[in-house]
Amino acid sequence: MTAEPLASGNINLLDVELDITGMTCASCAGRIERKLNKLPGVEATVNYATEKARVRAPEGADPEQFLQAVKAAGYSAVIPTPIRERDENDDASPKSGDGDWASQLLRRLLISTALAVPVVLMSMIPVLQFTNWQWLALTLTAPVVVWGAWPFHRAAATNARHGAATMDTLISLGVTAAFGWSLYALFFGTAGEAGMHMTMTLFGNPDGGSGEIYLEVAAAVTVFILLGKYIEARASRESGAALRALLELGAKDATVLRGTSEQRIAVSSLIVGDRVVVRPGEKIASDGLVIEGNSAVDESMLTGESVPVEVGPDSRVTGATLNVGGRLVVEVTRIGSDTELARLGRLVEEAQTGKADIQRLADRVSAIFVPVVLVLAVVAFVGWLIAGGPIELAFTAAVTTLVIACPCALGLATPTALLVGTGRGSQLGILISGPQVLERTRSVDTIVLDKTGTVTTGEMRLSSIEVLAGENEELVLARAAAVEAGSEHPVGRAVVSAAEQRTLDLPAVTEFAAHAGSGVQATIDGTVVLVGKPAWLTADHNQTVSDAALALVENAEAAGSTAMVIAWQGQARGVLVVGDTVKASSADAIAEFVRLGLRPVLLTGDNAGAAASVASVVGITDVHSGITPQGKLDVIRSLQAEGRVVAMVGDGVNDSAALAAADLGIAMGGGTDAAIAASDITVVSGDLLVVADAVRLAKRTLGTIRGNLFWAFAYNVAALPIAMLGLLNPLIAGAAMAFSSVFVVTNSLRLRSFKGSTRTLS
Repeated sequence: MTAEPLASGNINLLDVELDITGMTCASCAGRIERKLNKLPGVEATVNYATEKARVRAPEGADPEQFLQAVKAAGYSAVIPTPIRERDENDDASPKSGDGDWASQLLRRLLISTALAVPVVLMSMIPVLQFTNWQWLALTLTAPVVVWGAWPFHRAAATNARHGAATMDTLISLGVTAAFGWSLYALFFGTAGEAGMHMTMTLFGNPDGGSGEIYLEVAAAVTVFILLGKYIEARASRESGAALRALLELGAKDATVLRGTSEQRIAVSSLIVGDRVVVRPGEKIASDGLVIEGNSAVDESMLTGESVPVEVGPDSRVTGATLNVGGRLVVEVTRIGSDTELARLGRLVEEAQTGKADIQRLADRVSAIFVPVVLVLAVVAFVGWLIAGGPIELAFTAAVTTLVIACPCALGLATPTALLVGTGRGSQLGILISGPQVLERTRSVDTIVLDKTGTVTTGEMRLSSIEVLAGENEELVLARAAAVEAGSEHPVGRAVVSAAEQRTLDLPAVTEFAAHAGSGVQATIDGTVVLVGKPAWLTADHNQTVSDAALALVENAEAAGSTAMVIAWQGQARGVLVVGDTVKASSADAIAEFVRLGLRPVLLTGDNAGAAASVASVVGITDVHSGITPQGKLDVIRSLQAEGRVVAMVGDGVNDSAALAAADLGIAMGGGTDAAIAASDITVVSGDLLVVADAVRLAKRTLGTIRGNLFWAFAYNVAALPIAMLGLLNPLIAGAAMAFSSVFVVTNSLRLRSFKGSTRTLS
C-alpha cells in the first residue's frame, strides 16, 4: 500500500504502510514501534507476524524519515508497491521475504540437525562415548553454534548496539554460555581427558556434577529454536495466502473494442470508459457496467455464494468475477486501486496489520520480560553459588532460565490468530476492518437490523395475483405487464419482470398514458386497459371494483404491500400485489442470532403493517416502524443507554449514522459506500446468514487469541521457577520453549477450518 492522505476531522493524515525486514521476535516489533512513535505527530503500529508497519503522520511528512527511523533501530524497511500496480513480470510480493527467510531457516535447520543428532546421542548414551568422543562432539557442535545460530547472534549484536535486549539476546546468550562453558571444561578442566564419560538426565540434579560439558545443549537448543522459527515463518506465509490469493485473482489481460476491431491488452493499460469483451469462461477485467449481452456471473470469489448471478444491460459487474454464460460487453468504470478487489485487499491488510488492545498488553509484557529474565538468570546463578551449590548446577540453572523464558509465544499469540482469522474471513466474503472489532464483538448482546435491503431484498416483486371470478390469470398478467411496460415506476417493473419470468407473450399496446400517483392506461386490441388504485378507477374511469377486490387491496396494504387493480370494459378483472420480499436466508439468520445470544431488533421507515409482516416471517418480536434516519440513531442510543452492547446491520446512506454510533457496525456489501465506510465489518455477499458467520468467526478468533495468550503466560509463569531451581535440563528447556511457539501457531492455524453456514438454495 503506498502512502495516501486520509481525512481525520479537520486534519489530513498521511497513511503509510512499510514492509519490515530483519525482525526476529515480538520485541523487535516493539522497539521499531517505539522508535517510529518518537517522531513528531506519528502514530505507528508494527506487526511481527505480518512483518508490516502502519504509520500515520500529518500530511506533508516525508515517508523517508520513517525508513530512516526503522534503519536507526537496526532494521530495514521499504514502502511496498501495491500488487495490482506491479508489472506482471515483477515477481515481488509483500511477503516474498517470508519465503526467503523460511528457505534460509530450513537450510540451517537441516544441516544443524544432521550435525546435532550425533552430538546428542553421544552425550545421552554412555555406550557411544568412545575414547575422545568429546572432541568429535566439539567438532560437530562448533558449526551449529556459529553458523546455525548465526541469525540469533547477529540479531543480539544489533540489539546490543542499540541498547536493547530481545528474545534473540536470550537465545544467543544461552547457546554461547553453554558452548563457552564446554570450551573451558575441555581446554582448562578435566572434560578433555581421554576416557571422559557423562550421563544426561531429563531433569536437573540439585547435587550438581563435575566434569560436565554442555555441547549437546548448545547444539540441540539451536536446532529446536530453528525448528520453531521455521514453523513460524511457514505459518505466516500460509496464513497470509488467503490475502495474496485474493489480490492475485484479477485477470491479466483483456479484449478491448477499438472501433469495430478487438485488441488484446494488459489489464494495467485499461482506462475508464474502455469497452471490454468478456466471453464465456473469461474473468471480467475490471469493475464496470454491462452495455451489451446477457449472462450469468460467478461471484463466489467475492461473495462466497456458489450460485451465479444473472446480469444484463445496465448491470454492474466486478473485476475478477467469472463470466459463465454468454458474451458480454462491459464499459470499465473503475480501474487499479479504485476497484472493488483492491478495496477488499486494503481492508484485509489493514485488519491484519492493526493491533487489538489485548495485543498491546502482550507487547508491553514482552518488552519488559527480556530484561527481567536476564536479571533472573543472574539471580539464579549467584543464588546457587551463595547457597553453596556447585558451579555446574548454578550454570545449569542460569542457562535454563535464559533458554526457557523466551517470550516468542507471547508475541505470536495475537497476530497469528488475527492473520489466519481475517484471511479465512476474506475467503468467506467477511471483511473485518481491524482487530479492535474482535473485542467489541465478544460483548455484543443486541443486533439491530435495517429492513429494506438487509432482511429483505430491497427490490419490488409481484408477490401474488388474485383474479376475479371467470378471469384467466395469464391473460390478466399479460395485459397488466403490457400496459406497465411503458412505465418506469418500480411497481410497474415488478409486474413486467413477473410476466417475463413466466415467458408470457405480451400484446402490443397503443396510446399509453401514465397518471402520477394513480395508475397507467393503454389500449390493447381496441380495448382500454387500466392498472391503478381502486379510487382512481372508479372515480375517473367509471370502472366497477367489487367488494371482493377491495377486500384484497385492503388486506395487501395492511401487510405493507402495494396493491393495484386491473380493469377493462368497465369491470375490475384482478388484483396485483407487489412488495419487497424477504431474503431466503433471513429467517435462518435470525434463528442463528438468537442461538448466539443476540436479541434481534427490526428498524424500518415503512409502515407498521409492512414491518409486522416481515417480522412475523423471520421471527422478530421487537419492531420499530416509521423510523427516520435520526430515529434509527435514537434507537441505537436508547438501547446503549439501557446498558446493551449493540451491533447494527444496514446497507443504505440512511443507515450510516446508526452504523457509526453502534458498538459494532456491519454493512451489507451490496450497500452504499457511505454505509460500508461507517461500518466495522462488511459482508460482501449481502446475505444476512453470513452476518451470523461474521459474528461467529470474530468470537472464535478472539477465543483463539485468548487461549494463545493464556498458555503463553502460563508456560512462562510455570517454567521460570523450575528453571531457576535447577530442576530442568537446558536441552529439555529449549525443546519446551520451541514447543510453546509451535503450539500458538498451530492453534491459530485451526481457524482455517472455520466453516460458514450452509443452506439449501432452490
